[in-house]
Amino acid sequence: MSEFYIQDKQLSNITRTIVKDERGHSLFLLVGRWGTQGDALSLYQMNGALVASIKQISFTFGSRFEIYENYTKVGTLQKIFNWPGDFYYVKQLNWSVHGDIYNHHYKIHHFNKEIMSMDKAAFLTGDYYILEIPDPANAPTCICIAAIMDYWLYNRNRKMKSALRFANFKLSNNFD
Repeated sequence: MSEFYIQDKQLSNITRTIVKDERGHSLFLLVGRWGTQGDALSLYQMNGALVASIKQISFTFGSRFEIYENYTKVGTLQKIFNWPGDFYYVKQLNWSVHGDIYNHHYKIHHFNKEIMSMDKAAFLTGDYYILEIPDPANAPTCICIAAIMDYWLYNRNRKMKSALRFANFKLSNNFD
C-alpha cells in the first residue's frame, strides 16, 4: 500500500501543492485555480510531466468536475446526495466517495474494492492529509478527487458562514 502526504489546508488553496511520499520525498505538484466554470487544476510529476488534471464544468444544479489522466478523460465527479451523509460518484470509473467528508476521513470504492482512504495526522512539521492507495497507478486520479472534496468542503463552509452572517444581520436589524 502506498501512502501520500499533503499538508493540511493546501488542496483547496490557489497555491502550489506538493504531494510527498512517506519518506518526505516530493512526488507530485498540483497547480491551478478554482472558482469559475472552466477553471482547472493540473497534477505534474516532479520531472514536469502532466499526469492528471481536473476541469470544473458546471455550476448549475451543483458543481461537476471532469477528471483527466494523460489528457484522456477518465471520469466525471458529481455529488449524488447529502443525507444522511455525503455521497459522490465518479461516472465512467464507477467509483463512489463516501464517509466523513467534513473531517477528511473518507474512502473511495469501486464496488467492494477499496481504491483510497483519506485521513488526517499531526506531525512535528504540521498537519497532513494521508491518502492510502493500494494501487499506486490510481494515485493521480485519487489526488484529484481529494482536491475536489477539499474544494467542496471549503465552499460549503464559506456559504454557511455567509448565511449565518445574513441571518445575524436580519436579527440585529429586526427585519421580517
